[in-house]
Formats: sequence, C-alpha cells, structure tokens
Amino acid sequence: MREHRYRITLEHLATPRQGEPTHAAISFETGNHDDLLTIVDKVRSKNQFDADAAASLALGLKLFTEVMLKNRSHPLFADINQPMRDFIQKLKALPQADAQTPPALAPEVQD
Repeated sequence: MREHRYRITLEHLATPRQGEPTHAAISFETGNHDDLLTIVDKVRSKNQFDADAAASLALGLKLFTEVMLKNRSHPLFADINQPMRDFIQKLKALPQADAQTPPALAPEVQD
C-alpha cells in the first residue's frame, strides 16, 4: 500500500505535581493512507475545539483508525468498526467555521 510516512515524537513536558520526573521522549515511524497534516487542518477549520485539541483529535483518530484498517480482521476491532465509521462521518459533516467564529468551549475535565 502506498502511504504517507511520518515520524511521531512525543515529549513529556510537565507533570501534574511539582517534583515528579518526566519521561524521556519517544519517537516512532508510521504510515497513513491520508495526509495527516491536511486532516489536522480540516479538523481545525471546523473550529469546534481550540487548535491543540483539534490537532490531538485528528491525529489520535487517524493513528488509531489506520491501525484498525491495517488489522481489519482482528477481533479486537469488531465491536467498534461501525460506531467509528459513524463518528468519522459525523465529524466530516461538521461545517467549516468562518474566521470570526470562536472555538466551541469544551467542558472542563474533572480529575
């Protein structure tokens, strides 16, 4: 399969509590049938989340679903295949926001 190739690097910048150690950065290579940077731009353009949250959603979703696609017969994914398709279609159907529209406010996460 022809694919775009990427190197993903994850750096642990901070911990929730002062004095806890951070982890060393990890880096790995992966492929995707889609251009991930274009997908991130598309999700950001919908203005549903701030830019970092939109990038996290797009990248996490695309990395996860590419593993599903390449392992489509694995029983682990059987129960989420159709719900994932439905979710992606719902995300794609969101309209693009104009430049004046502020990002939707995401609910705060409680610990």
